[in-house]
Amino acid sequence: MVNPERASRAAQTAHGIRSEFVVQAKGEVVPRAPEAVNPNLATGEVELQVDELEIVAHSEPLPFQLDDEGVEEPLRLRYRYLDLRRERMQRNMRLSATVIAAIRRTMEDHGFIDVWTPTMTLGTPEGARDFLVPVRLQPGKFFALAQSPQLFKQVFMIGGLDRYYQIATCWRDEDLRADRQFEFRQLDLELAFSEREDVLDVLERVVVVSFEALDRTPPERPFPRLSYADAMLRYGSDKPDVRFGVEIQDATEVTRGSEFGVFANAEAVRFLVVPTALSRAQLQRLEEFAKEWGAKGLAYLVVDESGEVRSPIAKFLSDRELEAFKAPAGSTVLFGADSPAMVERVLGALRLHLGNELGLIDESRNEFLWVLDFPLFLRDEETGQWTFVHHPFTSPLSGHEQLIESDPGAALSQHYDLIWNGWELGSGSIRIHRQEVQEAVFKAMGMSDDEARAKFGWFLDALRLGAPPHGGFALGIERFVALLAGESNIREVIAFPKTASGSDPLTGAPAPATQVRLDELGISVKAAPVKSSGT
Repeated sequence: MVNPERASRAAQTAHGIRSEFVVQAKGEVVPRAPEAVNPNLATGEVELQVDELEIVAHSEPLPFQLDDEGVEEPLRLRYRYLDLRRERMQRNMRLSATVIAAIRRTMEDHGFIDVWTPTMTLGTPEGARDFLVPVRLQPGKFFALAQSPQLFKQVFMIGGLDRYYQIATCWRDEDLRADRQFEFRQLDLELAFSEREDVLDVLERVVVVSFEALDRTPPERPFPRLSYADAMLRYGSDKPDVRFGVEIQDATEVTRGSEFGVFANAEAVRFLVVPTALSRAQLQRLEEFAKEWGAKGLAYLVVDESGEVRSPIAKFLSDRELEAFKAPAGSTVLFGADSPAMVERVLGALRLHLGNELGLIDESRNEFLWVLDFPLFLRDEETGQWTFVHHPFTSPLSGHEQLIESDPGAALSQHYDLIWNGWELGSGSIRIHRQEVQEAVFKAMGMSDDEARAKFGWFLDALRLGAPPHGGFALGIERFVALLAGESNIREVIAFPKTASGSDPLTGAPAPATQVRLDELGISVKAAPVKSSGT
Protein backbone atom coordinates (compact mmCIF):
# COMPACT_ATOMS: atom_id res chain seq x y z
CA MET A 1 0.00 0.00 0.00
CA VAL A 2 1.44 3.37 -1.08
CA ASN A 3 -0.05 6.33 0.81
CA PRO A 4 0.92 9.69 -0.80
CA GLU A 5 0.52 11.41 2.55
CA ARG A 6 2.99 8.99 4.16
CA ALA A 7 5.49 8.63 1.28
CA SER A 8 5.02 11.15 -1.52
CA ARG A 9 8.21 10.13 -3.39
CA ALA A 10 7.18 6.46 -3.35
CA ALA A 11 3.74 7.48 -4.67
CA GLN A 12 5.35 9.37 -7.53
CA THR A 13 7.50 6.30 -8.38
CA ALA A 14 4.42 4.06 -8.28
CA HIS A 15 2.82 6.02 -11.13
CA GLY A 16 5.59 4.77 -13.45
CA ILE A 17 5.17 1.04 -12.67
CA ARG A 18 3.91 -1.17 -15.52
CA SER A 19 3.16 -4.89 -15.88
CA GLU A 20 6.04 -7.19 -14.88
CA PHE A 21 8.31 -4.37 -13.68
CA VAL A 22 10.60 -5.52 -10.87
CA VAL A 23 10.25 -3.32 -7.79
CA GLN A 24 11.71 -3.20 -4.30
CA ALA A 25 9.73 -1.75 -1.43
CA LYS A 26 10.56 -0.98 2.19
CA GLY A 27 8.11 -0.04 4.88
CA GLU A 28 6.07 -1.20 7.86
CA VAL A 29 3.93 -4.36 8.01
CA VAL A 30 0.56 -3.41 9.56
CA PRO A 31 -2.87 -5.09 9.96
CA ARG A 32 -5.28 -4.55 7.08
CA ALA A 33 -8.52 -2.69 7.60
CA PRO A 34 -11.34 -5.21 8.28
CA GLU A 35 -12.97 -4.54 4.88
CA ALA A 36 -9.63 -5.16 3.10
CA VAL A 37 -8.86 -8.56 4.63
CA ASN A 38 -8.44 -11.26 1.95
CA PRO A 39 -8.91 -14.76 3.39
CA ASN A 40 -7.65 -16.31 0.13
CA LEU A 41 -4.10 -15.07 0.70
CA ALA A 42 -1.61 -16.30 3.28
CA THR A 43 -0.77 -12.65 3.93
CA GLY A 44 -4.38 -11.51 3.57
CA GLU A 45 -4.61 -10.02 7.07
CA VAL A 46 -1.61 -7.69 6.77
CA GLU A 47 -0.21 -5.20 4.29
CA LEU A 48 2.99 -3.26 3.76
CA GLN A 49 2.77 0.50 4.26
CA VAL A 50 5.45 1.57 1.81
CA ASP A 51 8.01 4.20 2.81
CA GLU A 52 10.55 3.62 0.01
CA LEU A 53 9.86 2.30 -3.50
CA GLU A 54 12.41 1.60 -6.22
CA ILE A 55 11.97 0.28 -9.77
CA VAL A 56 14.79 -2.27 -10.01
CA ALA A 57 14.15 -3.39 -13.61
CA HIS A 58 11.80 -2.38 -16.41
CA SER A 59 9.93 -4.77 -18.71
CA GLU A 60 8.97 -4.30 -22.33
CA PRO A 61 5.42 -5.31 -23.37
CA LEU A 62 5.06 -9.08 -22.95
CA PRO A 63 4.65 -11.45 -25.94
CA PHE A 64 1.71 -12.98 -24.07
CA GLN A 65 -0.19 -12.29 -20.89
CA LEU A 66 0.67 -14.56 -17.98
CA ASP A 67 -2.99 -15.21 -17.17
CA ASP A 68 -3.82 -16.23 -20.75
CA GLU A 69 -4.46 -20.00 -20.81
CA GLY A 70 -4.63 -20.19 -24.61
CA VAL A 71 -0.98 -19.48 -25.41
CA GLU A 72 0.51 -21.88 -27.99
CA GLU A 73 3.23 -24.16 -26.61
CA PRO A 74 6.03 -23.01 -29.01
CA LEU A 75 5.54 -19.43 -27.80
CA ARG A 76 5.51 -20.55 -24.18
CA LEU A 77 8.78 -22.45 -24.68
CA ARG A 78 10.39 -19.58 -26.61
CA TYR A 79 9.77 -17.35 -23.59
CA ARG A 80 10.02 -20.07 -20.96
CA TYR A 81 11.35 -17.63 -18.36
CA LEU A 82 8.02 -15.82 -18.58
CA ASP A 83 6.06 -19.06 -18.63
CA LEU A 84 7.80 -20.15 -15.43
CA ARG A 85 6.27 -17.14 -13.65
CA ARG A 86 2.79 -18.60 -14.15
CA GLU A 87 1.12 -20.17 -11.13
CA ARG A 88 0.80 -23.55 -12.88
CA MET A 89 4.52 -23.81 -13.63
CA GLN A 90 5.52 -22.54 -10.19
CA ARG A 91 3.33 -25.22 -8.63
CA ASN A 92 4.74 -27.96 -10.84
CA MET A 93 8.39 -27.04 -10.22
CA ARG A 94 7.88 -26.91 -6.46
CA LEU A 95 5.89 -30.15 -6.46
CA SER A 96 8.74 -31.86 -8.32
CA ALA A 97 11.28 -30.60 -5.79
CA THR A 98 9.13 -31.79 -2.88
CA VAL A 99 8.74 -35.28 -4.35
CA ILE A 100 12.43 -35.69 -5.15
CA ALA A 101 13.42 -34.58 -1.65
CA ALA A 102 11.03 -37.17 -0.19
CA ILE A 103 12.47 -39.88 -2.45
CA ARG A 104 16.03 -39.06 -1.41
CA ARG A 105 15.14 -39.18 2.29
CA THR A 106 13.46 -42.54 1.87
CA MET A 107 16.34 -44.08 -0.04
CA GLU A 108 18.92 -42.91 2.49
CA ASP A 109 16.74 -43.95 5.44
CA HIS A 110 16.81 -47.48 3.99
CA GLY A 111 20.58 -47.63 3.66
CA PHE A 112 21.00 -46.68 0.01
CA ILE A 113 23.96 -44.51 -0.97
CA ASP A 114 23.95 -41.95 -3.78
CA VAL A 115 26.76 -42.74 -6.22
CA TRP A 116 27.32 -40.85 -9.48
CA THR A 117 27.93 -42.75 -12.71
CA PRO A 118 29.48 -41.57 -16.01
CA THR A 119 27.42 -39.78 -18.62
CA MET A 120 29.78 -40.62 -21.48
CA THR A 121 30.28 -44.34 -21.93
CA LEU A 122 30.22 -47.25 -24.37
CA GLY A 123 26.87 -47.71 -26.11
CA THR A 124 24.70 -50.62 -24.96
CA PRO A 125 21.50 -52.01 -26.51
CA GLU A 126 18.63 -50.64 -24.41
CA GLY A 127 15.88 -50.16 -26.95
CA ALA A 128 16.72 -46.74 -28.41
CA ARG A 129 19.43 -45.06 -30.46
CA ASP A 130 22.41 -43.62 -28.63
CA PHE A 131 23.42 -39.97 -28.73
CA LEU A 132 27.05 -40.02 -29.85
CA VAL A 133 29.81 -37.70 -28.62
CA PRO A 134 32.89 -37.35 -30.87
CA VAL A 135 36.29 -37.33 -29.14
CA ARG A 136 38.70 -34.69 -30.46
CA LEU A 137 41.74 -36.49 -29.04
CA GLN A 138 40.75 -39.76 -30.72
CA PRO A 139 39.35 -38.93 -34.19
CA GLY A 140 36.76 -41.39 -35.46
CA LYS A 141 35.87 -42.64 -31.99
CA PHE A 142 32.74 -41.77 -30.05
CA PHE A 143 31.29 -41.95 -26.59
CA ALA A 144 27.59 -42.71 -26.20
CA LEU A 145 25.51 -40.69 -23.75
CA ALA A 146 24.22 -43.22 -21.23
CA GLN A 147 20.66 -44.41 -21.88
CA SER A 148 20.78 -45.55 -18.25
CA PRO A 149 23.44 -46.46 -15.68
CA GLN A 150 22.46 -50.13 -16.14
CA LEU A 151 25.84 -51.88 -16.28
CA PHE A 152 27.53 -49.46 -13.90
CA LYS A 153 24.97 -50.13 -11.18
CA GLN A 154 25.39 -53.87 -11.67
CA VAL A 155 29.14 -53.41 -11.34
CA PHE A 156 28.52 -51.57 -8.05
CA MET A 157 26.99 -54.80 -6.75
CA ILE A 158 30.14 -56.68 -7.75
CA GLY A 159 32.17 -53.93 -6.11
CA GLY A 160 30.45 -54.32 -2.75
CA LEU A 161 28.23 -51.19 -2.86
CA ASP A 162 25.20 -53.29 -2.11
CA ARG A 163 22.54 -50.55 -1.94
CA TYR A 164 22.98 -47.92 -4.66
CA TYR A 165 20.72 -45.15 -5.91
CA GLN A 166 20.87 -41.87 -7.78
CA ILE A 167 18.54 -39.43 -9.53
CA ALA A 168 20.21 -40.14 -12.84
CA THR A 169 19.98 -38.10 -16.04
CA CYS A 170 19.66 -40.36 -19.09
CA TRP A 171 19.60 -39.76 -22.85
CA ARG A 172 17.75 -41.63 -25.60
CA ASP A 173 17.51 -40.68 -29.26
CA GLU A 174 13.90 -41.62 -29.93
CA ASP A 175 10.80 -39.94 -31.30
CA LEU A 176 9.36 -37.54 -28.77
CA ARG A 177 5.78 -37.58 -27.50
CA ALA A 178 3.78 -36.50 -24.47
CA ASP A 179 5.65 -38.87 -22.13
CA ARG A 180 9.12 -38.83 -23.76
CA GLN A 181 12.06 -36.44 -23.94
CA PHE A 182 15.60 -36.85 -25.29
CA GLU A 183 16.93 -36.30 -21.78
CA PHE A 184 15.11 -37.38 -18.67
CA ARG A 185 15.67 -38.32 -15.04
CA GLN A 186 15.04 -41.59 -13.32
CA LEU A 187 15.28 -42.90 -9.78
CA ASP A 188 17.90 -45.54 -10.45
CA LEU A 189 18.50 -48.19 -7.79
CA GLU A 190 20.09 -51.60 -7.28
CA LEU A 191 20.23 -54.07 -4.35
CA ALA A 192 22.56 -57.01 -3.82
CA PHE A 193 21.21 -60.35 -2.54
CA SER A 194 17.70 -59.23 -3.42
CA GLU A 195 14.64 -61.06 -4.62
CA ARG A 196 11.80 -59.53 -6.58
CA GLU A 197 9.72 -58.72 -3.50
CA ASP A 198 12.60 -56.75 -1.98
CA VAL A 199 12.75 -54.42 -4.97
CA LEU A 200 8.98 -54.05 -5.19
CA ASP A 201 8.86 -53.15 -1.49
CA VAL A 202 11.34 -50.29 -1.97
CA LEU A 203 9.39 -48.84 -4.90
CA GLU A 204 6.07 -49.06 -3.08
CA ARG A 205 7.62 -47.17 -0.15
CA VAL A 206 8.84 -44.48 -2.58
CA VAL A 207 5.34 -44.04 -4.01
CA VAL A 208 3.74 -43.86 -0.56
CA VAL A 209 6.16 -41.25 0.83
CA SER A 210 5.74 -39.14 -2.32
CA PHE A 211 1.97 -38.99 -1.74
CA GLU A 212 2.51 -38.24 1.94
CA ALA A 213 4.97 -35.44 1.16
CA LEU A 214 2.17 -33.77 -0.80
CA ASP A 215 -0.35 -34.35 2.04
CA ARG A 216 -2.30 -36.84 -0.07
CA THR A 217 -3.77 -40.19 0.88
CA PRO A 218 -1.31 -42.82 -0.37
CA PRO A 219 -2.34 -45.99 -2.19
CA GLU A 220 -2.71 -49.12 -0.11
CA ARG A 221 0.13 -51.62 -0.07
CA PRO A 222 0.93 -54.12 -1.38
CA PHE A 223 0.02 -53.02 -4.90
CA PRO A 224 -2.00 -55.55 -6.96
CA ARG A 225 -0.02 -57.95 -9.19
CA LEU A 226 -0.89 -59.10 -12.71
CA SER A 227 1.08 -61.40 -14.98
CA TYR A 228 2.07 -60.15 -18.42
CA ALA A 229 0.04 -62.95 -20.02
CA ASP A 230 -3.11 -61.95 -18.11
CA ALA A 231 -2.57 -58.25 -18.84
CA MET A 232 -2.36 -58.88 -22.58
CA LEU A 233 -5.29 -61.30 -22.59
CA ARG A 234 -7.64 -59.15 -20.50
CA TYR A 235 -6.56 -55.62 -21.46
CA GLY A 236 -4.50 -55.93 -24.66
CA SER A 237 -1.74 -53.92 -23.00
CA ASP A 238 1.24 -54.47 -20.71
CA LYS A 239 0.38 -51.16 -19.01
CA PRO A 240 -3.36 -51.53 -18.47
CA ASP A 241 -5.58 -48.80 -17.12
CA VAL A 242 -7.72 -50.72 -14.63
CA ARG A 243 -9.88 -47.78 -13.57
CA PHE A 244 -12.65 -49.14 -15.79
CA GLY A 245 -13.87 -52.56 -16.91
CA VAL A 246 -14.58 -53.50 -20.55
CA GLU A 247 -12.13 -56.38 -20.30
CA ILE A 248 -11.27 -58.43 -23.37
CA GLN A 249 -12.74 -61.95 -23.47
CA ASP A 250 -11.49 -64.95 -25.43
CA ALA A 251 -13.70 -66.70 -27.99
CA THR A 252 -11.11 -68.71 -29.90
CA GLU A 253 -12.37 -72.16 -28.94
CA VAL A 254 -16.06 -71.42 -29.38
CA THR A 255 -15.47 -70.13 -32.92
CA ARG A 256 -13.56 -73.17 -34.18
CA GLY A 257 -15.66 -74.43 -37.06
CA SER A 258 -17.71 -71.22 -37.22
CA GLU A 259 -19.68 -70.56 -40.41
CA PHE A 260 -18.27 -67.04 -40.30
CA GLY A 261 -15.00 -67.59 -42.13
CA VAL A 262 -13.17 -64.65 -40.56
CA PHE A 263 -13.59 -66.28 -37.14
CA ALA A 264 -13.03 -69.87 -38.28
CA ASN A 265 -9.75 -69.08 -40.02
CA ALA A 266 -8.32 -66.72 -37.40
CA GLU A 267 -5.59 -67.84 -35.03
CA ALA A 268 -7.27 -65.93 -32.20
CA VAL A 269 -10.79 -64.52 -31.75
CA ARG A 270 -11.51 -62.19 -28.85
CA PHE A 271 -14.12 -59.58 -28.04
CA LEU A 272 -15.08 -56.81 -25.66
CA VAL A 273 -18.51 -55.61 -24.59
CA VAL A 274 -19.12 -51.87 -24.78
CA PRO A 275 -21.85 -50.66 -22.38
CA THR A 276 -23.76 -48.71 -25.04
CA ALA A 277 -25.55 -49.52 -28.29
CA LEU A 278 -23.26 -47.85 -30.80
CA SER A 279 -24.70 -46.14 -33.88
CA ARG A 280 -23.72 -46.99 -37.44
CA ALA A 281 -21.67 -43.77 -37.64
CA GLN A 282 -19.86 -44.61 -34.41
CA LEU A 283 -19.11 -48.12 -35.66
CA GLN A 284 -17.71 -46.76 -38.92
CA ARG A 285 -15.40 -44.44 -37.02
CA LEU A 286 -14.28 -47.29 -34.77
CA GLU A 287 -13.58 -49.48 -37.79
CA GLU A 288 -11.31 -46.78 -39.23
CA PHE A 289 -9.61 -46.51 -35.84
CA ALA A 290 -9.10 -50.29 -35.73
CA LYS A 291 -7.62 -50.27 -39.22
CA GLU A 292 -5.09 -47.64 -38.13
CA TRP A 293 -3.88 -50.20 -35.57
CA GLY A 294 -3.58 -52.95 -38.18
CA ALA A 295 -7.02 -54.58 -38.26
CA LYS A 296 -8.54 -55.63 -41.59
CA GLY A 297 -12.02 -54.70 -40.36
CA LEU A 298 -14.22 -54.63 -37.27
CA ALA A 299 -16.96 -57.22 -36.76
CA TYR A 300 -19.67 -56.33 -34.26
CA LEU A 301 -23.00 -57.25 -32.66
CA VAL A 302 -25.27 -54.44 -31.49
CA VAL A 303 -27.79 -55.39 -28.80
CA ASP A 304 -30.52 -52.76 -28.83
CA GLU A 305 -32.62 -51.68 -25.85
CA SER A 306 -35.16 -54.42 -26.54
CA GLY A 307 -32.44 -57.08 -26.52
CA GLU A 308 -32.55 -57.70 -30.28
CA VAL A 309 -29.21 -58.39 -31.95
CA ARG A 310 -28.36 -56.35 -35.06
CA SER A 311 -25.33 -57.26 -37.17
CA PRO A 312 -24.45 -58.37 -40.71
CA ILE A 313 -22.55 -61.35 -39.22
CA ALA A 314 -25.31 -62.60 -36.89
CA LYS A 315 -26.77 -64.92 -39.55
CA PHE A 316 -23.46 -66.80 -39.76
CA LEU A 317 -23.19 -67.44 -36.02
CA SER A 318 -24.49 -70.54 -34.27
CA ASP A 319 -26.69 -70.46 -31.19
CA ARG A 320 -23.66 -71.62 -29.19
CA GLU A 321 -21.62 -68.68 -30.45
CA LEU A 322 -24.40 -66.17 -29.85
CA GLU A 323 -24.80 -67.50 -26.31
CA ALA A 324 -21.05 -67.07 -25.73
CA PHE A 325 -21.26 -63.46 -26.98
CA LYS A 326 -24.43 -62.67 -25.04
CA ALA A 327 -24.44 -59.08 -23.83
CA PRO A 328 -26.91 -56.88 -21.92
CA ALA A 329 -29.52 -54.81 -23.75
CA GLY A 330 -28.11 -51.47 -24.84
CA SER A 331 -24.57 -52.70 -25.51
CA THR A 332 -22.20 -53.54 -28.38
CA VAL A 333 -19.85 -56.49 -28.85
CA LEU A 334 -16.67 -55.69 -30.81
CA PHE A 335 -14.47 -58.47 -32.18
CA GLY A 336 -10.84 -58.95 -33.07
CA ALA A 337 -9.88 -61.93 -35.23
CA ASP A 338 -6.26 -62.34 -36.34
CA SER A 339 -2.95 -63.39 -34.82
CA PRO A 340 -2.89 -63.09 -30.99
CA ALA A 341 -0.48 -60.15 -31.17
CA MET A 342 -2.65 -58.24 -33.64
CA VAL A 343 -5.84 -58.93 -31.68
CA GLU A 344 -4.19 -57.72 -28.48
CA ARG A 345 -2.96 -54.57 -30.19
CA VAL A 346 -6.28 -53.67 -31.82
CA LEU A 347 -8.65 -54.52 -28.96
CA GLY A 348 -6.29 -52.97 -26.41
CA ALA A 349 -6.29 -49.70 -28.36
CA LEU A 350 -10.07 -49.83 -28.86
CA ARG A 351 -10.66 -50.47 -25.17
CA LEU A 352 -8.64 -47.43 -24.09
CA HIS A 353 -10.10 -45.26 -26.86
CA LEU A 354 -13.67 -46.15 -25.82
CA GLY A 355 -12.83 -45.65 -22.15
CA ASN A 356 -11.91 -42.05 -22.93
CA GLU A 357 -14.60 -41.38 -25.56
CA LEU A 358 -17.47 -42.74 -23.48
CA GLY A 359 -16.31 -41.37 -20.13
CA LEU A 360 -15.90 -44.83 -18.60
CA ILE A 361 -12.70 -44.00 -16.71
CA ASP A 362 -13.12 -43.04 -13.06
CA GLU A 363 -10.69 -40.11 -12.85
CA SER A 364 -11.01 -40.00 -9.06
CA ARG A 365 -9.23 -43.37 -8.68
CA ASN A 366 -5.49 -43.94 -8.38
CA GLU A 367 -4.70 -47.49 -9.45
CA PHE A 368 -1.16 -48.77 -9.04
CA LEU A 369 -0.33 -52.18 -10.46
CA TRP A 370 2.67 -54.46 -10.90
CA VAL A 371 2.94 -56.39 -14.17
CA LEU A 372 5.16 -59.45 -13.72
CA ASP A 373 6.57 -62.49 -15.53
CA PHE A 374 7.27 -60.93 -18.91
CA PRO A 375 8.69 -63.06 -21.72
CA LEU A 376 12.47 -63.08 -21.77
CA PHE A 377 12.53 -62.74 -25.58
CA LEU A 378 10.28 -61.58 -28.40
CA ARG A 379 10.74 -61.96 -32.16
CA ASP A 380 12.05 -58.84 -33.88
CA GLU A 381 9.47 -58.05 -36.57
CA GLU A 382 12.14 -56.80 -39.01
CA THR A 383 14.97 -59.32 -38.57
CA GLY A 384 13.04 -62.34 -37.31
CA GLN A 385 15.68 -62.84 -34.60
CA TRP A 386 15.04 -63.10 -30.89
CA THR A 387 15.50 -59.84 -29.03
CA PHE A 388 15.14 -58.80 -25.41
CA VAL A 389 11.89 -57.48 -23.93
CA HIS A 390 13.44 -55.48 -21.06
CA HIS A 391 17.19 -55.55 -21.67
CA PRO A 392 19.67 -58.39 -22.24
CA PHE A 393 20.79 -58.42 -18.60
CA THR A 394 17.42 -59.56 -17.23
CA SER A 395 17.46 -62.93 -15.47
CA PRO A 396 15.11 -65.72 -16.56
CA LEU A 397 12.68 -67.14 -14.02
CA SER A 398 14.21 -69.88 -11.92
CA GLY A 399 14.01 -73.10 -13.91
CA HIS A 400 13.73 -71.34 -17.26
CA GLU A 401 17.49 -71.07 -17.86
CA GLN A 402 17.50 -74.18 -20.07
CA LEU A 403 14.79 -72.68 -22.29
CA ILE A 404 17.15 -69.91 -23.41
CA GLU A 405 18.73 -72.34 -25.86
CA SER A 406 15.99 -74.94 -26.39
CA ASP A 407 12.85 -72.73 -26.62
CA PRO A 408 13.61 -68.99 -26.24
CA GLY A 409 10.00 -67.95 -26.88
CA ALA A 410 8.78 -69.96 -23.87
CA ALA A 411 11.29 -68.51 -21.40
CA LEU A 412 9.84 -66.08 -18.85
CA SER A 413 11.87 -63.41 -17.12
CA GLN A 414 12.16 -61.79 -13.70
CA HIS A 415 11.13 -58.46 -15.22
CA TYR A 416 8.53 -56.24 -13.55
CA ASP A 417 6.86 -52.95 -14.49
CA LEU A 418 5.11 -50.43 -12.24
CA ILE A 419 1.90 -49.02 -13.76
CA TRP A 420 -0.15 -46.07 -12.57
CA ASN A 421 -3.48 -45.39 -14.29
CA GLY A 422 -2.23 -46.84 -17.57
CA TRP A 423 1.17 -45.11 -17.50
CA GLU A 424 4.33 -47.15 -17.18
CA LEU A 425 6.26 -45.45 -14.37
CA GLY A 426 9.31 -47.65 -14.77
CA SER A 427 10.79 -51.09 -15.18
CA GLY A 428 13.12 -53.34 -13.27
CA SER A 429 14.32 -56.89 -13.01
CA ILE A 430 16.42 -59.38 -11.15
CA ARG A 431 19.66 -59.43 -13.13
CA ILE A 432 21.79 -62.20 -14.57
CA HIS A 433 24.76 -62.67 -12.25
CA ARG A 434 26.29 -65.77 -13.83
CA GLN A 435 28.57 -65.30 -16.80
CA GLU A 436 27.46 -68.47 -18.61
CA VAL A 437 23.78 -67.44 -18.46
CA GLN A 438 24.65 -63.98 -19.77
CA GLU A 439 26.58 -65.48 -22.68
CA ALA A 440 23.65 -67.83 -23.44
CA VAL A 441 21.29 -64.83 -23.70
CA PHE A 442 23.66 -63.09 -26.11
CA LYS A 443 23.83 -66.23 -28.27
CA ALA A 444 20.04 -66.59 -28.32
CA MET A 445 19.90 -63.04 -29.70
CA GLY A 446 22.21 -64.06 -32.55
CA MET A 447 25.28 -62.36 -31.09
CA SER A 448 28.58 -64.08 -31.83
CA ASP A 449 31.23 -64.53 -29.14
CA ASP A 450 33.39 -61.90 -30.86
CA GLU A 451 30.51 -59.41 -31.00
CA ALA A 452 29.66 -60.04 -27.34
CA ARG A 453 33.30 -59.51 -26.36
CA ALA A 454 33.51 -56.29 -28.40
CA LYS A 455 30.36 -54.83 -26.84
CA PHE A 456 30.39 -56.26 -23.33
CA GLY A 457 33.79 -57.87 -22.74
CA TRP A 458 34.54 -55.64 -19.77
CA PHE A 459 31.23 -56.58 -18.15
CA LEU A 460 31.58 -60.31 -18.83
CA ASP A 461 35.01 -60.14 -17.18
CA ALA A 462 33.40 -58.57 -14.11
CA LEU A 463 30.81 -61.38 -13.90
CA ARG A 464 33.67 -63.90 -13.74
CA LEU A 465 35.04 -62.36 -10.57
CA GLY A 466 32.26 -63.00 -8.08
CA ALA A 467 28.91 -61.29 -8.77
CA PRO A 468 26.23 -61.57 -6.07
CA PRO A 469 22.56 -62.03 -6.99
CA HIS A 470 21.09 -58.57 -7.48
CA GLY A 471 18.13 -56.66 -8.87
CA GLY A 472 16.94 -53.13 -9.33
CA PHE A 473 14.59 -50.65 -10.90
CA ALA A 474 14.39 -47.34 -12.76
CA LEU A 475 11.43 -45.05 -12.00
CA GLY A 476 10.78 -42.25 -14.52
CA ILE A 477 10.82 -39.08 -12.45
CA GLU A 478 9.10 -36.83 -14.98
CA ARG A 479 6.30 -39.32 -15.67
CA PHE A 480 5.72 -39.81 -11.95
CA VAL A 481 5.73 -36.09 -11.19
CA ALA A 482 3.47 -35.31 -14.17
CA LEU A 483 0.82 -37.69 -12.86
CA LEU A 484 1.13 -36.28 -9.35
CA ALA A 485 0.69 -32.79 -10.83
CA GLY A 486 -2.33 -33.83 -12.90
CA GLU A 487 -0.49 -33.16 -16.16
CA SER A 488 -0.81 -35.38 -19.24
CA ASN A 489 2.37 -34.02 -20.84
CA ILE A 490 5.75 -34.29 -19.11
CA ARG A 491 6.86 -31.02 -20.72
CA GLU A 492 4.69 -29.28 -18.12
CA VAL A 493 6.91 -30.52 -15.29
CA ILE A 494 10.28 -29.91 -17.00
CA ALA A 495 11.82 -26.46 -16.74
CA PHE A 496 13.37 -26.42 -20.23
CA PRO A 497 11.93 -29.22 -22.38
CA LYS A 498 12.37 -29.96 -26.08
CA THR A 499 9.48 -29.75 -28.54
CA ALA A 500 8.12 -32.80 -30.36
CA SER A 501 10.60 -32.09 -33.18
CA GLY A 502 13.52 -32.21 -30.73
CA SER A 503 14.18 -28.46 -30.79
CA ASP A 504 14.69 -25.98 -27.97
CA PRO A 505 12.81 -22.77 -28.90
CA LEU A 506 14.47 -20.86 -26.06
CA THR A 507 18.09 -21.25 -27.16
CA GLY A 508 17.61 -22.24 -30.79
CA ALA A 509 19.35 -25.60 -30.25
CA PRO A 510 20.28 -27.76 -32.02
CA ALA A 511 22.37 -25.61 -34.34
CA PRO A 512 25.00 -26.24 -37.04
CA ALA A 513 28.63 -26.48 -35.94
CA THR A 514 31.31 -24.39 -37.59
CA GLN A 515 33.53 -26.03 -40.20
CA VAL A 516 36.55 -25.35 -37.99
CA ARG A 517 34.97 -27.31 -35.16
CA LEU A 518 33.95 -30.16 -37.46
CA ASP A 519 37.49 -30.35 -38.84
CA GLU A 520 38.88 -30.56 -35.30
CA LEU A 521 36.61 -33.53 -34.66
CA GLY A 522 37.31 -35.19 -38.01
CA ILE A 523 33.63 -35.06 -38.97
CA SER A 524 32.19 -34.55 -42.44
CA VAL A 525 28.50 -33.62 -42.59
CA LYS A 526 26.44 -35.00 -45.45
CA ALA A 527 23.87 -32.64 -46.93
CA ALA A 528 20.29 -33.59 -46.15
CA PRO A 529 18.57 -35.16 -49.17
CA VAL A 530 16.37 -32.76 -51.13
CA LYS A 531 12.72 -33.74 -50.88
CA SER A 532 11.00 -34.20 -54.20
CA SER A 533 8.06 -31.92 -54.95
CA GLY A 534 6.80 -34.18 -57.72
CA THR A 535 3.14 -34.92 -58.21
